[in-house]
Amino acid sequence: MVGGGEGSFIGQVHRLAAEMDGMAQLVCGAFASDADRSRRSGVSMYHLPASRAYADYQEMFAMEAALPEHQRMQFVVIATPNHRHFEIAEAALQAGFHVVCDKPVTLDVRQAEVLAGLVATTGLQFGLTHNYTGYPMVREARALIASGALGAIRRVSCEYLQGWLAVQAHDNKQAQWRTDPKRAGIAGCFGDIGSHGHNLIEFITGEAITSVCAELTTFVPGRALDDDGNVLLRLANGARGVLSASQVAVGKENDLSIQVYGELAGLEWRQSDANSLLVRWADRPYEVRRAGWPGTSAVSLAATRVPAGHPEGYLEAFAELYRNFLLHLQGQPHEGYPGIADGVRGMRFIEAVVGSSAQGAVWKEV
Repeated sequence: MVGGGEGSFIGQVHRLAAEMDGMAQLVCGAFASDADRSRRSGVSMYHLPASRAYADYQEMFAMEAALPEHQRMQFVVIATPNHRHFEIAEAALQAGFHVVCDKPVTLDVRQAEVLAGLVATTGLQFGLTHNYTGYPMVREARALIASGALGAIRRVSCEYLQGWLAVQAHDNKQAQWRTDPKRAGIAGCFGDIGSHGHNLIEFITGEAITSVCAELTTFVPGRALDDDGNVLLRLANGARGVLSASQVAVGKENDLSIQVYGELAGLEWRQSDANSLLVRWADRPYEVRRAGWPGTSAVSLAATRVPAGHPEGYLEAFAELYRNFLLHLQGQPHEGYPGIADGVRGMRFIEAVVGSSAQGAVWKEV
């Protein structure tokens, strides 16, 4: 792992998710930009031997590549702020290591495209942790739409609301880098959580978002990046939609939801009740599909770890991506995971949204 040291939230999430199915083990890391803090984090947080807690990622890649094949790391998890993603992923691929990277994939579109070229050239695997695609009922929604049960898709609505950045948080490490253009990139809220909404819409519907009309707002005085936004969407098949994201929705915790409407039916999924999928039919009463029940799709059942009625959540959805990534590395059948192409599309989406808003909410192609 690179990043994920003291004060990090997402580092431990990656470790727990990667190890959940007993298919991987954290063996080394460079956990902070400060060498002493990196080594301390490796030993005290992750219980690694001091010899595998490195001062920086350059040292780690060089030392690990020199180890016998059965001892060295096989892939690296990048859990740093956005501005470090590209350089670390580039170095890892050049050193011969597979990569799992937190989203968004890079700081800008150019970096994402360069990285895509490197992935293609090396033939190594690249996973991107858009973790909400790992939920069983999100996969059920995708399978239901792909089967044609909804008919042609007409409308999509996705909402992702948080309230944790409703005021300036100068003492919050996570808030500091997410609101800093040098570390987060050109978008704040929409780079952080709007990117998840974009990915979720395309994953569930199977349709690309082709153009956007966006209004981003910065409500908190002194903040350099957006903390709220609303985007009108056009999809490749002619469907229309809206994506709303906010980090100043006071009282909201992590309220992610999506609704999709076709000619014959509609569906609704909310993370707050992640094991349920509402399906609304035009000609009969609506139904509630539940994770783990016979009759749900094979891809949904494959993503379900426990019997029906046992709640699964964020960590299990994260782990589903890792399981599929690891199955892929082993040459075994798997149900897929977001990759570098999703990362490039995500960066193009962010660029189009920011450009549209800056020009007064004009339509921009993605």
